[in-house]
Amino acid sequence: MKLVSLAFSIAVIIAQCKVFEKAGEPWWAAIVPFYNTYKLFEIVYGNGWKFLFLFIPLVNIYFIIKLSINLANVFGEGTGFGLGLLFLAPVFYCILGFGNYEYIGAIE
Repeated sequence: MKLVSLAFSIAVIIAQCKVFEKAGEPWWAAIVPFYNTYKLFEIVYGNGWKFLFLFIPLVNIYFIIKLSINLANVFGEGTGFGLGLLFLAPVFYCILGFGNYEYIGAIE
């Protein structure tokens, strides 16, 4: 069972690396703690410093939801896919990373 869990975790990490590569960021940025969150905000909003809102209680809930939906939007998907990224992140990151999705650009 642990081997299956390890294999699934590695697949999700590789999928996140693919998502970063599709957005024009270095793949290794996906595996560096805190820096990956900064880069994810940069991919979605064009400004990575918005990740500091995650340190404010209750405001962070709004920003996590909005980040997931906007991440789907910058890859040409809708709100449903964004909610999938929010609630079933490992599955939807694999779909986004290994699928034929293209990065459109940051939301301003």
